[in-house]
Amino acid sequence: MASDDPGLWSASEQAAAIAAGEMSSRELTAHIIDRIERLDGDINAVVTRDFGGALERAAAADAAQAAGETLGPLHGIPFTAKDALMTAGIRSTGGARELTDNVPDTDAAVVAACRAAGAIVIGKTNLPRWSADNQSFNDLFGTTNNPWDLTKVPGGSSGGAAAATAMGFTSFEIGTDIGGSIRFPASYNGIWGHKPSFGVIPTTGYLDHLRGGTTEPDINVFGPLTRSCDDLELLFDVLLRTEAPWVPQLPPPPAEVGGLRVAAWLDDPYCPVDGDVLEVMNAAVSALEASGVSVDHAARPDIDPLPAWETGLWLVRAAMTLAGRGEGPGHREWLERHMAREECRRKWADFFTGYDAILMPVSFHPPFDHMQEGTFAERRIPANGIERPYIEMTRWTILTGMSYLPATVPPLGLTTGGLPVGFQVVGPYGGDRTTMALARRIGELTGGYQPPPRAL
Repeated sequence: MASDDPGLWSASEQAAAIAAGEMSSRELTAHIIDRIERLDGDINAVVTRDFGGALERAAAADAAQAAGETLGPLHGIPFTAKDALMTAGIRSTGGARELTDNVPDTDAAVVAACRAAGAIVIGKTNLPRWSADNQSFNDLFGTTNNPWDLTKVPGGSSGGAAAATAMGFTSFEIGTDIGGSIRFPASYNGIWGHKPSFGVIPTTGYLDHLRGGTTEPDINVFGPLTRSCDDLELLFDVLLRTEAPWVPQLPPPPAEVGGLRVAAWLDDPYCPVDGDVLEVMNAAVSALEASGVSVDHAARPDIDPLPAWETGLWLVRAAMTLAGRGEGPGHREWLERHMAREECRRKWADFFTGYDAILMPVSFHPPFDHMQEGTFAERRIPANGIERPYIEMTRWTILTGMSYLPATVPPLGLTTGGLPVGFQVVGPYGGDRTTMALARRIGELTGGYQPPPRAL
């Protein structure tokens, strides 16, 4: 276990303790509520709270267990839900003033799945307006800070979710990701994250615009943010789509990770990576090689990354049109870009006939200073002593996300400045269990999740 504090245990460890009668759901829920009340003032991650209702639900979970009822895999486990996810009976705003008083009467499909597995919602976590930034601030709830350094961002858009997970304010979280919104926060907070293959987890109930919730946007996915790889695998199974006509049939994990064919694409003139980040990633790859896994440092998909990213960025913006003020592109224009995307997908598929996974950066820079002034076009991000356009931070994440590929982010360690770093373990479409298995091996070698000092 990461700590003697049960609030910092993995959800799997917490569930095992409740099932064994070593701890009640109400005890765990009260303990996590106490952690939020003591420690969240500086972080500002949990912005809407239903502590009274959560304690009642925890007591009911304990009564059900005492009565011998069949328990789900998350029985009695308290969790927060990102504020972009519709949550029945609890204010859900998407970070937008227009939804200040919005209290849904239904759950997002993923929230419903967690409740059906026995988990208990205790509150909602912060995000940028309409989930549209790599920071987590809005006019309703203010700014969420990075647990490792309060002057830095926790990432976005699932920044409040990731900070809450890192700090032990929740047993797990569910992020959303259209341009990196699971992967950046996982990397920046030193936790685990999995961006699934597009479509395998339902994304209804997503508040990304005023009429949001009923449709499933292109590229966007939902996936778990956790303190262990065990939890990624557990939550992935809980969240998987189960309703016809499409129930995913995914390959099993590899029998032996050591035999996987792995490539590493850790830097490129297309998007040069900051030296501090590259040092942490290289150390993780060296440890993987030392463990017996062969890594090809030269293999690349037959993709020109710059036009591929430009195509992906256009498609991401098109998928987010309803949150903006413009009318958006015409359908023919979208189809033209979609055809370019499908060509990229074919080339990725060709690449994965020879390789099982490729290791790639999440971010070319570590967590950065809060940057709330100016537009995306005006902001600049420093890396290797050079100021670079803010939008370039998506160059590694959109390259894989727009192609619908799964990507698992394990915690790799800290920069010399004490900031967390992760990278993407990317696999072929549907290869989610393989990317999680390889990420597990990497996490075992790098030490996995470590609590931020202020969480202890």
